[in-house]
Amino acid sequence: MTVIRWIVIFVFVGYAWRRKSLTTWILVAMIVGAEVGNDWPGVAVNLRLLSLIFLNLIRTIIAPLLFATLVVGIAGHASLRQVGRMGLKALVYFEIVTTLALLIGVVAINFSKAGVGVTLPAAPAAPQITAPAPQSASDIILHIFPENIAKSIAEGQVLQIVVFSILFGIALALVKESKRQPVLSFCESLSETMFKFTNIVMMFAPVGVGAAIAYTVAHMGLGVLVNLFKLLATLYAALLIFIGCVLVPVAVIARVPIREFAKAIVEPVSIAFATTSSEAALPRAMEQMERIGVPRQIVAFVIPTGYSFNLDGSSLYLSLASIFVAQVAGIQMSLGQQLLMVFTLMLTSKGVAGVPRAALVILLGTVASFHLPAEPVFIILGIDELMDMARTSVNVLGNCLASVVIARWEGQFKTESRGPVRTQTVSL
Repeated sequence: MTVIRWIVIFVFVGYAWRRKSLTTWILVAMIVGAEVGNDWPGVAVNLRLLSLIFLNLIRTIIAPLLFATLVVGIAGHASLRQVGRMGLKALVYFEIVTTLALLIGVVAINFSKAGVGVTLPAAPAAPQITAPAPQSASDIILHIFPENIAKSIAEGQVLQIVVFSILFGIALALVKESKRQPVLSFCESLSETMFKFTNIVMMFAPVGVGAAIAYTVAHMGLGVLVNLFKLLATLYAALLIFIGCVLVPVAVIARVPIREFAKAIVEPVSIAFATTSSEAALPRAMEQMERIGVPRQIVAFVIPTGYSFNLDGSSLYLSLASIFVAQVAGIQMSLGQQLLMVFTLMLTSKGVAGVPRAALVILLGTVASFHLPAEPVFIILGIDELMDMARTSVNVLGNCLASVVIARWEGQFKTESRGPVRTQTVSL
């Protein structure tokens, strides 16, 4: 049987070599790592160093990426003071919908308990994992605000970094244009650079993921893979519930022409699903929303802003995955701790960029803030592509709907003289 398994694995490796796709290599690396951990556990234990290297590289991305994306998202829309009413309505809508997504993710993972039953191997010479010490309400509130941003970055305090970035962005938006533009340009350049940095680090992802899976399977056996598929099913079910119980009622209440809207979003959503990138679908999403009657100025404001503040699928995924990590670690989080995590994610998810794997950065930062182990994140990464396809599609769907809702709310949705909706799929 071992020989047959390795023959099948070499077939997958050959397929990945021909595809030359990072996603395919990650999935194949997971299979190879599981087999190495099963056949040669002694070797697999020593591979943990490679996964730790990948983890450290990912952690270096968190602070600069969050800072740059949040500052650009806030200060880059300094005209919010002029658009006033529309901006406030959009931000309120974004917060309500993303918070509902976060709560649905928490409820779903607590119901399915996909991470329960996995025994996390103890790291050599590492202290035993324990739940965080109870904190008073004053301690929790005080901990949100940084006393030293350099210290917050060094300790990986994501919530403090977010608070600093938000205040910095607001302050930058209030200064004169001549003073604001150089800093804003720097942050935009830093944001783009960190995206490229992420892409470079992700080239090492197959090695890091394969090593982590090998190490995990060597200690726990192949049974851990059952929990992965249970997690995947939980995410898809939760996203469907979110669409049915949140987005559909919102569309009905806002009197969105559902049939025309559904035809309009087929193409951008399919692009997002195939590429796992919200940004890849952005141009066509904006074009299609304008075609069905959303004024250009609303489309130009709501959808790009939503890419920083209204990523429903990613928000749901982050809350679900964070609780999954706690379940795998065997840490019982109280309702208050889970709600605090939701509040943290409500802020940190605003820094999730519309590019593949950006949610991984936020997830690692969140679990570190709550003193949870990072090893379960590597397990998730093995099926992250399948999860990313679904959550990115919901991101695009949610932002398209948001543009129609805000247009209705402003009384500017054009119900007549709409152009034909394009539904053909772009060849990728």
